[in-house]
Amino acid sequence: MLTNKPQYKMKNYTLKIVAVASVLSLVACKKETPEKLTEGKTKKEIVSFAPKVTGRILKIYVKEGQTVKAGDTLAMLDVPEVSAKIAQAKGATEAATAQAQMAKNGATADQLRQLKAKYKGLKEQYEYAQKSFNRAQNMYRDSLLSPQSYDEIYAKLQGAKAQFDAVNAELHDVEIGTRIEKIEMALGQENQARGALQEANVAYSERYIIATNDMEIETISLNVGELATAGYALFNGYIPNSTYFRFTIPESKIAKYQKGMIVNMKSTYGNLQFSGKIVSIKQLTRYADITTAFPDYQPEDAVYEIKVVPNDNAKVNSLLVNSSVILE
Repeated sequence: MLTNKPQYKMKNYTLKIVAVASVLSLVACKKETPEKLTEGKTKKEIVSFAPKVTGRILKIYVKEGQTVKAGDTLAMLDVPEVSAKIAQAKGATEAATAQAQMAKNGATADQLRQLKAKYKGLKEQYEYAQKSFNRAQNMYRDSLLSPQSYDEIYAKLQGAKAQFDAVNAELHDVEIGTRIEKIEMALGQENQARGALQEANVAYSERYIIATNDMEIETISLNVGELATAGYALFNGYIPNSTYFRFTIPESKIAKYQKGMIVNMKSTYGNLQFSGKIVSIKQLTRYADITTAFPDYQPEDAVYEIKVVPNDNAKVNSLLVNSSVILE
């Protein structure tokens, strides 16, 4: 009886050779896999301009993509409410100024003559009331005058005396001049009115949106005729010559990079090569901040961001924002 043992052994040996070859092939492929390059993003410092007052846009003097200089006028707003406040503040200032001047100058010559005439008339009334009261006293002692009539004459005397004392004090106050407290109060009201007018004028000047520094305008948020509210970013853009690069590095590889180190980089388009200096290394706490595409690290690894500033800004100014660069 014939057996197939030799043939079976040969087949089993062949299978072992194939398995070993497959393992060796996988190991070889794994060893040949190149290390993944660190990829980052191109960034620029962002700046925004917003109005300080609310108003409707009358004119926009710039366009998207335009480079503006510090001091350039970007837009003009219509703020009618501020114009009304200026008119009110001017009226209050004029009134307060007149009050302060009148307090300094005191009474006029005509006012002084009027007070003297009033004083003379009330003095005569008081003297007449005094004489009438003296006669009434004598008649009352002789029982020629009733108590009711006596009381009425006495009341008239007291009224005349009160009026005479009041005009006498008023005339004395005018003759010696206005009290210093009244002058200071009038001056304080004048200063308050002038402050309100100055505030209104400053608000009116804010109808022009002025660039405070150079900027490459990226977006204009509103159009002519739309309402721009105070604090709303109307113009957004980038500061020229502020290009830098952000790279996300896992904890396992961060030891290779140190602050102050010079590194070489290459853009993913145009094959532009340049160098830069690492200016900061900080830990990231949110996945959304990671800039490297398809990051390769373990979940338990901390993630760090390195910021690289180019050595030659003029060379990298043509790079688009958020374009990819490779850290060599």
